[in-house]
Amino acid sequence: MARDPEQALPDKPLGRPLRIAFLGSPGLAVTSLNALLSQPDLCKIVQVVAQPDKPAGRGQRLRPPAVAQRAAALGLPLCQPRKVRSGDFPQLIESLQLDVMVVVAYGRILTTRLLEAPAHGCINLHASLLPAYRGAGPIQWALINGERETGVSTMWMEEGLDTGPILQQQSTPIQAAETAFELGERLAELGAELLCSTLLALRDGQLSAHRQPEQGVSHAPLLSRQDGQIDWTESAAQLDARIRGVTPWPGARCGYRGQPLKILAGHPDTELPPPGSKPGQVIRIDDLGVSVCCGQGALVLTRVQPVGRKAQTVSDFLRGYGLELGEGLQL
Repeated sequence: MARDPEQALPDKPLGRPLRIAFLGSPGLAVTSLNALLSQPDLCKIVQVVAQPDKPAGRGQRLRPPAVAQRAAALGLPLCQPRKVRSGDFPQLIESLQLDVMVVVAYGRILTTRLLEAPAHGCINLHASLLPAYRGAGPIQWALINGERETGVSTMWMEEGLDTGPILQQQSTPIQAAETAFELGERLAELGAELLCSTLLALRDGQLSAHRQPEQGVSHAPLLSRQDGQIDWTESAAQLDARIRGVTPWPGARCGYRGQPLKILAGHPDTELPPPGSKPGQVIRIDDLGVSVCCGQGALVLTRVQPVGRKAQTVSDFLRGYGLELGEGLQL
């Protein structure tokens, strides 16, 4: 079992900066890394850990994750272990004499041995108001499900998936047209502030942990390409939420004349479809976009990307492809 926060969290000021190992990989985690580096009186990062380099781009060349790039640029101690359960990595972490280990979107499950290594435990920054949206895709699923509010949580890490006691939380409303990318950028900033606040409370002996409530638990699994498939029998509001939730990845798509068509931007139409319209049918074409009938209401498409082409406005798409009134877009 991981350490008990009631026993591991200090009850009086430590009087010195915290010795920290920072575990993270994507660009959103760099925001937290930068925030911690800007406060030398709060903490000293003695080790950065990121996932191994992965193939990326058309050439599939190996590319380090954003956190590894940032650490290398700053000359910070960097480790990118292929295995975290065995090998030299657990021994390295134990040798660092850490006060705390900070995890921000690292993407690996940590063993009990690793969780017990720091003197004052491991803290995870999670992009939801726990216990809602436990898992790898909290930002995307909050949008897909039409939530009006989300936030960030710092959590005391234990063996379960995002089940540990809550340390601090901060909520924020979701904006009407916000995509997963835009919301992620905003939560990264909010999360970095919360993480610093949490570590400050720990250093000053004022941090406490509270068990997550049993009610309100939901899950946010990692998205697949299938999650971007548009089903025109859903309501316009549901499809708008899905498009925003899967942008930029895996991206929303439908079928057009037997070929995939990515939908990059749109919004619910203020006008109802004419009687007899079928889901997926183009019901209006004008300067504002292309309106498509849905199971309830209609969705106005404003930006799309045909297969093998660059992203373009619907106006440019109409000139190049000649979409016609009454034509159907497929699942």
